[in-house]
Amino acid sequence: MMRKFVVTIALAILSFAAFGQIVSLTGAETAKLKSRIKNDEETKKLYQGFEKSALKYLEEQPIALDTIRTEGLLKGNPKKVKTQAALADMGKMFALALQYRITNDQKYLNKCVEFLSAWAKINKPNGDPIDDTNLDQAVDAYDLIKQDIPAGDKKQIEQWLNETAWAEINSKRMKAGRATAINNWNAHRLKVVGEIGYALNNQELINWTIENLKSHININLYPDGTSLDFKERDAMHYHIYDLEPMLKLAIMIDRAKGPNFYTYESPKGSSIKKSVEWLFPYIKGEKQHEEYVNTTVKFDRDRAKNNEPGFAPGSMFKPGLALPVLRLSVYFDPSQKDLLKTLGGNSGNWQTVIDELKHKQ
Repeated sequence: MMRKFVVTIALAILSFAAFGQIVSLTGAETAKLKSRIKNDEETKKLYQGFEKSALKYLEEQPIALDTIRTEGLLKGNPKKVKTQAALADMGKMFALALQYRITNDQKYLNKCVEFLSAWAKINKPNGDPIDDTNLDQAVDAYDLIKQDIPAGDKKQIEQWLNETAWAEINSKRMKAGRATAINNWNAHRLKVVGEIGYALNNQELINWTIENLKSHININLYPDGTSLDFKERDAMHYHIYDLEPMLKLAIMIDRAKGPNFYTYESPKGSSIKKSVEWLFPYIKGEKQHEEYVNTTVKFDRDRAKNNEPGFAPGSMFKPGLALPVLRLSVYFDPSQKDLLKTLGGNSGNWQTVIDELKHKQ
């Protein structure tokens, strides 16, 4: 009986270790990064810039907000400007967390916990996925250092993340009949709940995400590769904005040894893969598209009147806008590297180094 108990505990430990970092870098991936910094001159040079930034962040203070406000606000709106300044904390958290994992220097851990705890104490989730989607790097940071966060701070940070996920699930914006329950808002909602679920190892959140991703692909994406968001906004911009969170989530699910949602086909024959590949002729310049000409959304017209770049009806789609999608989809389809290269998307930068560490070998 004792032997069976020991084996059960051992398997549980192995399971947790394997689950470890799904959202961020695993221990093996971090070790590989350290090796590249040491042995690859280009990576070493990129790291020096990253290291300089992380060192600077040690002297800065968090500027946490009680409410994130970006959704539905025009460029220049004081609430949006204030939020954008505060959201710089997200990148700082991630840099501090990663630098801690690279160096094992406690001061980076302490500072990252200070930033995370400040947001956990002050920020109140309101179930708006367009606002909450900005928390990606905070979740990444937590995922990187969660095993080393002091117990009191960890409890508060986890409570904040958990409340954020459930605010999304229970949001009025999620109710049937609302456009925000099936358009790009829902794609971002699923990504937010999923990344928190995987970071917290919360199976209830993970199961909810997977089931709702299936229905989102069926409702939001079409068999010909177009999307509900493209139809509503008449803009490739929103097709891309819809696909990006779905791809991020699909990568997490794959890294957790779950179903392949890149190739998954809904009952009506739609898939993320088809909707990514639908972009290719536009990326290659074989087809062109005039953005927002027939949009049904007033906010698009308001942004055009506000002279926000790229939102004027008839603005030509620029292939470079598809970079966020290609940088993610290449995880599932390495043959897209050549297309990514034509856009300059795999030229040397620090984020590319991090992304490549997650690619399948």
